[in-house]
Amino acid sequence: MSQVVKVQQVTKIYGKTTAVDRISFEMREGEVVGLLGPNGAGKSTTIHMLLSLLEPTKGIIEIFGKDLRTHREEILQHMNFATSYSMLPHNLTPYENLKVFALLYGVKNWKEKANSLLEEFNLGAFRNARTGALSSGEQMRLVLAKAFLNDPKLLLLDEPTSSLDPAVARDLRRKIYYKMEELNGTILWTSHNMREIEAMCDRIIFLAHGKIVADDTPENLKIAYQKDDLEEIFITIAEQPSRV
Repeated sequence: MSQVVKVQQVTKIYGKTTAVDRISFEMREGEVVGLLGPNGAGKSTTIHMLLSLLEPTKGIIEIFGKDLRTHREEILQHMNFATSYSMLPHNLTPYENLKVFALLYGVKNWKEKANSLLEEFNLGAFRNARTGALSSGEQMRLVLAKAFLNDPKLLLLDEPTSSLDPAVARDLRRKIYYKMEELNGTILWTSHNMREIEAMCDRIIFLAHGKIVADDTPENLKIAYQKDDLEEIFITIAEQPSRV
């Protein structure tokens, strides 16, 4: 598997606060990596730097083998992002939302792509409804449909199922997994749902106080921490970060 992401000694400082402290990690093609940690650990800052919304204070980020600072536009054409904390414009219909973003991404066959994704994510019946009138689950389906408009080779997910009931969340996890498997894409996935992370992720990176304190497979982490599940490991790291 080829390397997709390489983060080298990346630091982000706001004034006197170090949000991310010299983190280094890699991600390979087709890999699903969980990025975990308590609130304030540096997860969102890391994702924002990978999206080039924030620039690292120090360090280098390479994506698809290229420096993000000097190849930003080229790299972002092959990435996408979805979060449950930022829904699409409520005054537009699902079809209009997909049209706008498809044109922004430069998708040539945007009409065909938008129609296909509306059907894939069970939104065909709502194509002309106002997005704001959709349920939270339907809105999240639309956010994820948007994320697949450009067939991303790298998908960043920030709590994609946090507001959904278990049945809808399971359905969307399956949809994400199979769509990215078709693309042989790579996923960085943040969540506070440890069962979700264990079910979806090949590898897990734990952050605490801006530092990486663990990076391994779920099974190896359980052995290393002598815990039965990821939730116990998460609590251990959150409560005693200086010891891990």
